[in-house]
Amino acid sequence: MATKRKPLYSSNSSTKLNFRPNVSDSIKWETKGTKPVQEPSSIPKVLLIMILHGCRKIVFVNTNLKVCIYLLSLFIISLLADVLPFPKTYFSHKDNIFNQYFVKMAWGWTLLLSVPFVMLTSTTYCCGNKDRIVKHMIRLAVATISWFLWVKFFSFVEGIIGRCNAKGDLLKTKSTCAEKGYHWQGFDISGHAFILIYSTLVLIEEARAIIGWEGINDMIRNEEYIRSSGNNESSNNLKKLSDKDLKTLKVLYEKNTPYIRFLFIMITFLIIIWDCMLLSTILYFHSMVEKFISGCVAVSIWLLTYRFWFTIPKYFSCMPGEGLFKYGDLRYLKETSSKKTTTNNKGQLPKFMGMPLLGLRNEIQFDKSDLKTENGFTTLNTS
Repeated sequence: MATKRKPLYSSNSSTKLNFRPNVSDSIKWETKGTKPVQEPSSIPKVLLIMILHGCRKIVFVNTNLKVCIYLLSLFIISLLADVLPFPKTYFSHKDNIFNQYFVKMAWGWTLLLSVPFVMLTSTTYCCGNKDRIVKHMIRLAVATISWFLWVKFFSFVEGIIGRCNAKGDLLKTKSTCAEKGYHWQGFDISGHAFILIYSTLVLIEEARAIIGWEGINDMIRNEEYIRSSGNNESSNNLKKLSDKDLKTLKVLYEKNTPYIRFLFIMITFLIIIWDCMLLSTILYFHSMVEKFISGCVAVSIWLLTYRFWFTIPKYFSCMPGEGLFKYGDLRYLKETSSKKTTTNNKGQLPKFMGMPLLGLRNEIQFDKSDLKTENGFTTLNTS
């Protein structure tokens, strides 16, 4: 005789589910907007980022180490070149194309790339503030004056410490000796070694403005989201900017970034050329003493300006990257945002970054208060 089937779990027994309900049908998952994310990168953009990364690896070698290598090379390799002449190559001739059109116009090439680079970068992170832009341009003015004065001083020293290889009362100066077709024998401090080392150090320092540059785009996007959502608890470095400055920054960043990237790549190539020509100068031109002294002068000026003078706050000039907000140190920062533990509402899935974890909907656990027993069957209370 058939008996009435009893429910597996009665109201007196421990409350357990007889079946797993279709949660997706009984519950409407709540989704809220989150911070906007960066647009997917295209293949050309990925290649550009790879090129820029390689350029950063070349340019931003430890500067102190590079200076030590310069000075040691000027001393040791130049000394070896004086004692054991190296085999002649194309670069041993003074009329080679790199010496004629690059080294002899080295400071012109340096300014050709550094002036627009500093102008564009400072205009962007200073949000068009002209007074701050002028302070950044002062660095290049100081560097140009230093280059001019020291080159003139080297020429002056050569003129007073030397003599013409032909005798005569009218050949006591370098200019008259050269006009007569003779050679002036003097202490010729290497202007080439000086300008190549000094130009390289100036380019490296000015190029530091691009460190963390790509992160500005994320900062702008996040700050716009925070302000549009009415959240006043912003930890973004752009929080102190006015709405006008933020809008100006966005326009200038989008407009100037392609040119800044191009100039940075060109600066990298120019630094490579300067290093190669410096090696050529060390091997084939001037004596060790003349090159070593010029290298020490170049390094001393760099230390005095970029490592001392320009680091003094509110003193005529400032360091590259110093503007209305900080961005250059972003790659060294670790975001330490506090985790907020919030309890989910009834029937809601756990969330990650504001989005429900739909993969857990079949494993969601319900409290006893979410269950109801009716006609001997235990079901989910969706009311």
